[in-house]
Amino acid sequence: MSDATRKVVADLRILLSDAEDLLKAMAADGGEKFAGVRARLQQTVAEVRPRLAAAEAALEAKARAAAKTTDDYVHAKPWTAVGIAAGVGLVIGMIASRR
Repeated sequence: MSDATRKVVADLRILLSDAEDLLKAMAADGGEKFAGVRARLQQTVAEVRPRLAAAEAALEAKARAAAKTTDDYVHAKPWTAVGIAAGVGLVIGMIASRR
């Protein structure tokens, strides 16, 4: 899983935690006006949490599959992988030297 994906997942977890804290704070207020909002927010949090876990698991599985595929390719064709790495390094070096 990439760093950006991990950051998004972490941010979503923080958001869910903050929403739960807000629900607890709203529970202290006994206003009828907040009852409907509180119920909808509780339902949304309850629905989002398992979907977030499933999405995180799917992203992790895809990242592992991509890493395994890359590992298999490098083991099957090591010189091709070395050539690709050298080419990428050359391009990055050319771009870095222009700045």
